[in-house]
Amino acid sequence: MSEISWDLFHEQVSACTMCPLHATVTNKVPGQGDIHSPLMLIGEGPGQREDEEGIAFVGAAGQLLTKMLSAIYLPRDRVYICNVVKCRPPNNRVPTEEEMQACMLHLRMQVALVRPKVIVLLGSTALKATLGPNHYITHERGRWYERKGVWMMPTYHPSALLRDPEKKRDAWADMQSLRDRLMDLSLYPDIYQQTSSPDI
Repeated sequence: MSEISWDLFHEQVSACTMCPLHATVTNKVPGQGDIHSPLMLIGEGPGQREDEEGIAFVGAAGQLLTKMLSAIYLPRDRVYICNVVKCRPPNNRVPTEEEMQACMLHLRMQVALVRPKVIVLLGSTALKATLGPNHYITHERGRWYERKGVWMMPTYHPSALLRDPEKKRDAWADMQSLRDRLMDLSLYPDIYQQTSSPDI
C-alpha cells in the first residue's frame, strides 16, 4: 500500500465486486469530508438516502450527527466521515462478517490516506470491525483506546439515538469527551483555543 492515493481509492471502490452487496446498490458510498482532518468518524453502512445520493450520513441519522458535531463547535465539513461498508445492505440490515472483511481494504486505505489523530467509532459494527468482535458498544462507549498513535472512542450510532432517545445523555457525555481529547491534543486550534483558568 506504498503507492496509495485518493484516485486509486475511489477507483477501487467503484470497481469493487468482492462481496454480493455491489450488485444491489444504486450508488456506492465511499465517504467524504476534509481529507486532511485530524478527526475521522466511522459508521456502519449506507442507508436508503445514502444509497440514492452516494454520500455518507445524509439521512435522519446524518442530520443528527451534524447537530452532535455542532454542539461541540465542529463544522461537519471539517471532519472526514465514512462507513465500514461502502454499499447498502438490503433493508439496512447489519453487514455480515464476510461483507465487512471484504470492505476492510477500503477502510484501511482511507485511514492511511487521512492519517487521523482521533477516530470516533459510531455504533457496534464500527467498533467490532475496528477493535475486534469481542467488543460491545453498551459496555465500551465513551472509553478511549490508543492504537499506533491514534486515539479511538466508540459511541452510539446516531440511528440508535433516534430509536432510543434515552441514550442521548450518554452520547452527549461522549461528545464532550471527544471535545476534551481534541483540546488536549491541540487539534482544531482555531476552534479550541487553549486558555488558562481566569484569576479569581
